Amino acid sequence: MMSRLHLPTGVAYVIVPSWAGAIVATAPLLKVPHMLPLHRNSLIAAALALPLFFFLYATLGHLKPFAIWKWMDIVCEGGTAVMAGVWFLFTLSSRPRGRVTSLIAGGLCAIMLGSWADCLDEFFAVDKSAVWDNWLEALIPFGMLVLTIGMYYWRQEQFRLNEHLQKRERLFRDHRAFDRITQLADASYLRTQMRLEQERRPGLDCALVLLDIDSFHLINREHGHREGDRVLQAVGHMLLLNLRNDDLLCRYAGDRFAVLMPGVPREDAAARARHLCYMVGQMRHHANDNREIRLSLRHACSLADGVPEVVLAELSRAVEMPRHGSASAAPA
Repeated sequence: MMSRLHLPTGVAYVIVPSWAGAIVATAPLLKVPHMLPLHRNSLIAAALALPLFFFLYATLGHLKPFAIWKWMDIVCEGGTAVMAGVWFLFTLSSRPRGRVTSLIAGGLCAIMLGSWADCLDEFFAVDKSAVWDNWLEALIPFGMLVLTIGMYYWRQEQFRLNEHLQKRERLFRDHRAFDRITQLADASYLRTQMRLEQERRPGLDCALVLLDIDSFHLINREHGHREGDRVLQAVGHMLLLNLRNDDLLCRYAGDRFAVLMPGVPREDAAARARHLCYMVGQMRHHANDNREIRLSLRHACSLADGVPEVVLAELSRAVEMPRHGSASAAPA
């Protein structure tokens, strides 16, 4: 009973300063939240798990005498928990929601909680017959496994992005026309590639998707054209991350992007276009005055099997049609 009465004065002197120091150290780096509001549920769950673990050990265990505390273990295990927590926050503050983010953040959170349990084990004596303590500490290798899987998919994501960048550099060396704002190929290059695809792979499906940013003129009017350029760059980057290596992303005109998808039937292209719209809709773009700009896209898709100018004109008319719910038009 006496050991539990001394719980606040014993453990709090070690635990509270370490976590407070971590919060103070990372606060300046997180002052611009960017993506954090997207991960509110994950942040709440992690914040609730930390005191829950503490309460579990304090309730089911007995506080060890101060003289037998192993300070090296406390510093190492507690430091691991703090650093994993910092990396967890960094990941959520810099990435949108998605499979890669969930795996990396989930692995780091598991490592943080497992290390936290391992650290609490240095303060509290738990019955040897209890298995829950071992399960909590097993979160560390489990988190390492999840983190490794997440890093694998992140590596694949970077390969796709690098492939697009290399493709852009090759085109730049060939003196092709580029859009100066997004650094993507322009409409003239898109029309050329459509003709080449028809000649190179006759009879093979090649889809074309046109994407239009909703109410982009309001962004320019309320935030200025410079902020509008930043929005175009952010949307282009998000689209690149969600395309295949064989896909070609171009800035078609104004607030419109075009994606040429070789070997993709029209039905699959429509599903891919909806996914692109969803990913852009998950973005939380903040203007220079820190006001949030909500983004959404509408899309139209068709097969790129006709005269490029005609196909693009039909898609332009389709994407300008009034939206019905969340669906977008697709010309016949």
